[in-house]
Parts: sequence; C-alpha cells; structure tokens
Amino acid sequence: MTDLDQLKTDALTRIENAPDAAALEVLRIEFLGKQGSISGLMKTLGKMSPEDRQVQGPLLNDLRTAAADAIAARKAVLEDAELEARLATESLDLTLPAPAAPRGSVHPVSQVMDELAEIFADLGFSVATGPEIEDDWHNFTALNMAETHPARAMHDTFYFPDHDSDGHRMLLRTHTSPVQIRSMVEVASKDAGGAPIRIIAPGRVYRSDSDATHTPMFHQVEGLVIDRDIHLGHLKWTLETFLKAFFERDDIVLRLRPSYFPFTEPSVEVDVGWQDVKGRRVLGGDGDAPGHGWMELLGSGMVNRRVLEFAGLDADEWQGFAFGVGVDRLAMLKYGMDDLRAFFDGDGRWLDHYGFSPFDQPTLSAGVGAKA
Repeated sequence: MTDLDQLKTDALTRIENAPDAAALEVLRIEFLGKQGSISGLMKTLGKMSPEDRQVQGPLLNDLRTAAADAIAARKAVLEDAELEARLATESLDLTLPAPAAPRGSVHPVSQVMDELAEIFADLGFSVATGPEIEDDWHNFTALNMAETHPARAMHDTFYFPDHDSDGHRMLLRTHTSPVQIRSMVEVASKDAGGAPIRIIAPGRVYRSDSDATHTPMFHQVEGLVIDRDIHLGHLKWTLETFLKAFFERDDIVLRLRPSYFPFTEPSVEVDVGWQDVKGRRVLGGDGDAPGHGWMELLGSGMVNRRVLEFAGLDADEWQGFAFGVGVDRLAMLKYGMDDLRAFFDGDGRWLDHYGFSPFDQPTLSAGVGAKA
C-alpha cells in the first residue's frame, strides 16, 4: 500500500468515526485546512516535473475529493442524529392556546365607506365612481359654477398644466360631484332620454387646505336622486333615514336652513341636534332643548335646472335632489376622533385603537358600526 493509500484509509476511517460536529471540524482542518496534510500534498504539485505531475495529480485530487465527500456525508449523519435526539426530548402541548398572530385592521375611513354603501343599498342606491383627475367642465362648469367662482381659484384647487383634447383645464377633483354629472350624461345619452337615478358617489377629493379639521386630501360621499315629482320632503326623509341608521340612534333630529350652492336651487344646509355626554358632543336629540345644540353636518338641495340641462336632461320632465358630506367627518363624529390629520399619519397605535376587524363587515341587521 502506498503512502497516499494509507493516508486515504486513515483519513476516511477517522472521519467515519468522528463522534460529533466539533470533532469533525477538527478533522476537516487537519486534512483540508490551509495547513492540512492533504492541502500540503496538493501544494507539492507545482514543484514536480510534468511527468510526475501527470501521475500524482489525479491521485491527489482523488484523495482530496474522497476526504471532502466523507466529511460532508458524516456531517449530514451527525446533523440528522442531533435533530432526532432533540425531537425525542421535545414535546408539544396541543391544549395550550396558539400564540397571537399579527393581524391587520380596517381603517375607519374604509369602514365608514362600507357602512354608507350598506345603508344606501338598502334605500335602493347604487355606488358610482369616477376619475380623480378631472377636467374643469365636469368639476365646475357643468355644476353651474361661474368662471369667477372662488372655488376655481388657484389657492383652492390643484391644477395641472395640461389641457384635455377639448381645451379643458385638468385638475384634482375638489368634490365627487363630477361623478353625478357623468352619471346624468350617461343616462341622458340613452334612447329614453333619461331615467331614474339613485346613486352615491364616495371617494377621495382634493383641496388646498390643511389644519386639525382639514387636509389637502380627504374623503367625501355625495348622493343624487333624479326622478319625476321629487321634492324636498324626499330629501329630508332620505337624510333622516340615513343618519339614524349610520349613528344607530332613533332620536336624530334635523333642521334645514336655506343656503346657496350654485348646483342646487333651492339649497339647504342640514343641521343635526346634539347633546353633551360626559364632555363629548353626541349627535341626537332636539337641538333647541336645554343643554343641546345644533351642528352643521352637510349641504344639500334640489338639483338646479341648469345642471340638468348641462347634463342633457329635460328639466321639465326630470328633477331631483343632491347632498354631500365628508366621510372623514362622519367617522370623527361617530367614533370620537378629534384630529383629522391622524387619519393619514399611519401610526400603528392609532390604527390598533380605532381600526376595525376585517371580519366585522357592517350589516343593517347586526348594526353597521358593530365592532368585533
């Protein structure tokens, strides 16, 4: 037996008998480390003649490969044995409660959006959507807002430098009213020349404003009903029914005050009675009662004839009402939040406190605001 054969036999035997991973690592360094015996032999190849190198090279490579393979195989065996030993000593008590898994929550704005959709669906309304980047015709002109109206000013509206193919200025919509216009235009384009409309238009809107109760981007929901023989009584009943369902109180009292909006005529501001409960304003009750008051909540009115005409509807045949309210404000009033900016801070603690379970879907039967 040559010296190489003897070295190979000894190395493989010792590797095979290594009792643990630490001992195996010592052998790896002894044979294959930088100063190892096999590594030392490999370094001698450079000093050999070409003839000797041609003979010794394959033998030394075979020795190194055999040692490396034996170490890898023994390492796998030792690791399997270690795992088996650990599993034999460990046990799992299946009667213990499972650890709490991280779970996300539904943002209050999304929750209120779902609540609104549920309530108005029960009243026969569908949800309509539209683009957030609008042209000034849908956002202002078709809503009977004159070129000199303050809302069109640069300090109130975010304009883009671009114009559309019709020459209209492009902007970030300042309300969801353009969705109403698009819905009426679509209906007017049908062969019947018009048909009943009952929609709500929730979504993001943008205005140049920022403080504790205003943000440059916020959420709004608007409602529109177009039909024959619609009057203010229908509007008041709809709003009263909606607010009672949303705030889950039967003592919601409304007060309608004359106002002015370019897109409605007549126009009314809607106040809601409130009362002080432990230092917090809670909607409900007659605002004229002692210790109570009135809170302006939303704007509304009968759709202006000019708006119907802009949309292509016959104002002598069709009429209706519209209303709008801030979704964020509804959430603040219902769930006791006092700073609108917290809605968009992304603070996990705030979301943990005010967020809703994704499994707690609002339903009229269970209560649209029920929390898990």
